[in-house]
Formats: sequence, structure tokens, C-alpha cells
Amino acid sequence: MSQRVANFFSDLRRRQQLLLPVWFEDGQVIILDQTRLPFQEHHLALRHVNEVAVAIKAMQIRGSGAIALAGAWGLYLAALTNQSTPEQIKEAGDLLKKTRPTAVNLQKTIDEITRELEPFQGEALTRTVEDRVLAIVQRQLDFEIRLGHFGAQVIGDGDTILTHCHSGALAGAGYGGRALSVLRAAVEQGKRVKVIASETRPYLQGARITAWELGQLGIPVTLITDNMSGFVLQRGMADLILVGSDRVAANGDLANKVGTYLLALAARDNVVPFYTATSSHTIDLSTPSGKEIAVEMRDPREVLLFNGAPIAPESTGAIYPSFDITPAELISGIITERGVLRPPYREKLAWLGLERETR
Repeated sequence: MSQRVANFFSDLRRRQQLLLPVWFEDGQVIILDQTRLPFQEHHLALRHVNEVAVAIKAMQIRGSGAIALAGAWGLYLAALTNQSTPEQIKEAGDLLKKTRPTAVNLQKTIDEITRELEPFQGEALTRTVEDRVLAIVQRQLDFEIRLGHFGAQVIGDGDTILTHCHSGALAGAGYGGRALSVLRAAVEQGKRVKVIASETRPYLQGARITAWELGQLGIPVTLITDNMSGFVLQRGMADLILVGSDRVAANGDLANKVGTYLLALAARDNVVPFYTATSSHTIDLSTPSGKEIAVEMRDPREVLLFNGAPIAPESTGAIYPSFDITPAELISGIITERGVLRPPYREKLAWLGLERETR
């Protein structure tokens, strides 16, 4: 590892109160194992890109921004291997992209790092990958801070925000990810906010990770089961809904943790604003609508087991779509690092994608 990488993380920690989900240290990718939260803060030290791929697939690191950064550092591991070649790094990238196919941020990040590597060999290749990885980490952090600034505009002093799954610092670069960047920025502006977090079966990211992270930030949180969201909205207990995003199609359709669509329907029925927070990197202009988004289908046993114990008869079948699609017409606004977009979305998302490419 170069001294530059060590200095980079030292500087990040000094400048910001960050909850880092992943970083690079002593030749290893260090990951906070999110499957052990909130009761254990256990870190994994990964020395090979294959280990990084396993950690992503096993949900030990999750959240579109965080898995993209883990993938980036996995490629850096591959570049540090003796006599690594551009072809080997691209093979490592293909392995990583297969781990979570719905999250477009991971795909884009891998492609960005592996493009046009052919002219580089040896130390020049390693240096090129290092340059690109560090730029991506810094950009992701900058996105989170700017996104939080713009998103805080939709939060009123005293608001209660209902959120689903986890879209925070541990799902991003350490500031606040997406949805929790907005909440963190609102608090930093002096606004009093409260959060209602749904537990998010079957991995309980809301109960284990969102609640833990909000506690770290000193933001009051109340936990509900997923099927209580409709009741909460009917009783006027939430002022708005704020979720993250794993992919936004060109027309504004949203792919996010399964259960998001039902929440958006309940929001419309109860006239509660529904926002998603995303960065331009998660906007996929090559996908016309949510109908074309491939939804990751995970192992059904993840539904049939709870803490390793079965919760249904042995003969029971199950499905586990990790995401669902929320149509654009149910979304009140898309919060980005360039501002809050309002419907209709297609032309505004196209502008944002073009503007990002020219920055």
C-alpha cells in the first residue's frame, strides 16, 4: 500500500466524523461486518479480491455506495498482486459485478476503474488503479455531503421521517450515505428531527443498522415492524417518507429494498410526501424504465431461517426478491447531489447524467 492511501484515510478521519464501512490498511481491505451489528463491531481483513466478492454476496457489506467502494478496493487488491495485468484486473471486476447485479453503482464503479487499462503495466498499472479508486472514494463522500445539503431543504423543524431498510453512512462512504445524509445535514442545520425505522425483513437492516447509526448520530429513532407502516401513515405519525436507492431508471422508476413499493402506495393513499435520495452515479440512463431492471433473487433459505433457526415447516417454499420497483409517479422528489428533482423526471435525469459526464 502506498503512503498516499494511508494519508488519504488519515485525512478523512481528521476532517469528518465518519462511520466508515470499508477502507484500506496494511495491504488489506477492512470491512465492518454489518451482519454482526448492532451488538458486535467486528471487522474483516480481506487480502484477496475473492474474499471481497464473498463479503459482498454474504451481505457483510451492503448498500449501493458501500459495495461499490468495496468493489473498488477489491480491484486495488488485484492490482497489487505481483505481475498483475489489465486482463486479470478486468476478470476480478467481472467477478465482483456478479455479486449484486441490481445495484448499478457497483457495475459503474468497476467499469470506471477497468476502462482503458491496456496501456499500463507493472507499477504504472497499480498507480492508475490507485488514482481511480481514491478519486471515486472522494467523489462518493462529496456526493453524500452535497446531497445532504440539498435534501435537508425538504425536512422541516420538528418533522418525523419514516424510512425503510438502511441508507446511511455504512451504505456509503461514511458521512450519511443517501437518506441518512439528508437527516444528518438537517440536524447539523439545527433542525429537530425524529425517525421511524421499519425493521426490514429478512436481514433486519432497519432494526440492526439504521437504528444503530442514528444512535451514533444522536437522532431519536422508533422501530416498527414492516407491516406497521400503513398504520403509522394512517394515524399521521410521519410527516414524510425518505428512502435510499439502488438504481433509478431513466424515467424515474426506483429500485430499492423490497417493501419500498408498498410504502410508496401507502404514502400516496395518505397524502404523505415520498422522497428517494440518490447520487447521479445510481441513475441508469441506459435502462428506460423499472420494467427493464433485473431484480436480484436471493436464496429462499434467507426467508425461511431466522438467526439460523427455521421459522416454517420444512416443506414450505419461499422467494426472496431483494428489491422491488417503485413507479416514478409515486415519487414526490428525487434528492441528488445537484438538487431536488421534481416530476416529470425523464428530461431532468437526462440532464443530470449529461452534466455528471462533463464534470
